[in-house]
Amino acid sequence: MALILTVNAGSSSLRFALYQGGTRPTALLRGRIEGLAGGVPRAHLTPERDFTVLSMAGVKDLPGAIRALCDWLTANDLQHRIGAVAHRIVHGGDRSGPAVIDAGLLAELDDLQPFAPLHQPDGLHAIHALQKQLPHGSQIACFDTSFHRTLPAVARRLALPDVLTERPLRRHGFHGLSYEYIARSLPALIPDAERVIVAHLGSGASMCALHHGRSVETSMGMTPLDGLPMATRSGAVDPGVLLWLLTTEGIDAERLGNVLYRESGLLGLSGISGDMQTLLESTDPAAQEAIDVFTYHCARTLASLVVALGGLDAVVFTGGIGERAASVRSDIIRRCGWLGLSLDPTANADHGPCISTAGQTASIWVIPTDEEAVLAAHAIRLIGS
Repeated sequence: MALILTVNAGSSSLRFALYQGGTRPTALLRGRIEGLAGGVPRAHLTPERDFTVLSMAGVKDLPGAIRALCDWLTANDLQHRIGAVAHRIVHGGDRSGPAVIDAGLLAELDDLQPFAPLHQPDGLHAIHALQKQLPHGSQIACFDTSFHRTLPAVARRLALPDVLTERPLRRHGFHGLSYEYIARSLPALIPDAERVIVAHLGSGASMCALHHGRSVETSMGMTPLDGLPMATRSGAVDPGVLLWLLTTEGIDAERLGNVLYRESGLLGLSGISGDMQTLLESTDPAAQEAIDVFTYHCARTLASLVVALGGLDAVVFTGGIGERAASVRSDIIRRCGWLGLSLDPTANADHGPCISTAGQTASIWVIPTDEEAVLAAHAIRLIGS
């Protein structure tokens, strides 16, 4: 039976997994290569015992990491067993689901690069590289935007003149593979929860309102820059500020893009780091101020999504910060006490799964996400096992 390789390429990391095909894909291995943006590249495999070491010799960036992955596949005699490669692609435009990659799709995704400049180029590079290295495997693109195709028209529309609102100038939403995994998990964990807010909090951060498992509102819009403050991304900013920077301060578009995508968020607020764990461990008041701004905006966004749902049955935290930062969860929920939300301190410190106090109307959960499992499932549905 053919194997499925899942690939999630980013500027600072490469995450991948190997799955055995079948009706229910089984993960054989998960791996990640970190430190690709000026750090020290390091590889992690789970489990390690069944495979050779993934060498980081000569690896400095994403292309080097992909070469190392391909060399590792060859060393373990796996390259000929891979029947499909499923790629996480952040922006799929109007695509409503995964697709086998061909020249036409590649051209579409290339046109969308300006709308996701931190993610789309790396995803496309991974596709091109693995097409060459694994020519016998089907290459499949799975889009973060597809899950949000259920957004109602009132939520998708930008308040711009009609002449400017042709695609893709509308709200798309992102982190869709993560939200899809959580939506699939809810019936088993919280079967009676119809109105759920999911907070995917990591270096990229967003929230999504799920009604019966379907996205009806989300904090990100046309690009992954919108919404919450993130590690280095600004989140939502008054458009007047951007116009002022462009016209009065003389900042050009390229410089402005770098400021908004790479120099803002937690990094810009603190002047220390965009890494939440680093800020939580810091005694510098600027670190705490950055955390406070982040949790304030998370709480404000959570409350606004209750309006979109018309009520609330459950809140779910996921993503690196959402799953592991108990104090961040506590700060967000404390600000939302007026909604009847409160945490069980012991359960929160233990990271769940259920972290709410007993008896409250809306429950609160920590559910680890698994985008790789969604990628593998999409590949099987698209090309069979």
